[in-house]
Amino acid sequence: MIWTAFLLGFLGSFHCLGMCGPIALAVSAKDRSPFLKNKIIYNLGRTLTYSLLGGLIGLVGFSFSLAGIQQWISILMGALILLMAFFYKQSERWITQSGLFGSLHQLKSSLGSHLKRGGSQAFFVSGFLNGLLPCGMVYIALIASLALQSPIQGALYMLFFGLGTIPMLIGVMLTGKIMSISLRNRLTKAMPYVAMFIGILFIVRGLGLGIHYVSPKLPTFGDGKETTEMTICD
Repeated sequence: MIWTAFLLGFLGSFHCLGMCGPIALAVSAKDRSPFLKNKIIYNLGRTLTYSLLGGLIGLVGFSFSLAGIQQWISILMGALILLMAFFYKQSERWITQSGLFGSLHQLKSSLGSHLKRGGSQAFFVSGFLNGLLPCGMVYIALIASLALQSPIQGALYMLFFGLGTIPMLIGVMLTGKIMSISLRNRLTKAMPYVAMFIGILFIVRGLGLGIHYVSPKLPTFGDGKETTEMTICD
């Protein structure tokens, strides 16, 4: 499943150039360090945010697995990813307008102040805050992290998602140019299909068909394989 996170992040980065591209250019304009130091630091800040969010969401999923409903969660999250993929533009519009992570204006203001300050620490914080900006592809990846039902796997999934977004943004920082809208639109047409594929994978995984790696048999609480003895004293 991890490789799907990198692919989702890579393709999502083409779409997210509209929001993250200008920020990347601002970092590049302020960066005077050699060997891409601050550019990498900025992107590591974003990736750290994604990883922390993945770990938190994975922890929520882990609580569901303790309740013995891990297969249903995988199926439901896969269905939700499919739904968001089918109505990607509508869901993206709703997500960016809702600002689910709090005040979007305040977040952007804080991000801008750190960018103006400059320096490695400021760039890292800017990247960290950038990771909190509402984005449809990030939310799809977080839903997948929930379906994995493990804080470690959730963090790893979002780590590889973040790593997948770095090549495109580094390219923008180096060239100082944002890809044309027409070319970006052609490339981002593949995103909903990748999201659909990921959604189907999680649905198949939840079915527990006994297919190694793809749809393994997931243990359920009280399935007879594990029993707990209790002594009752009168």
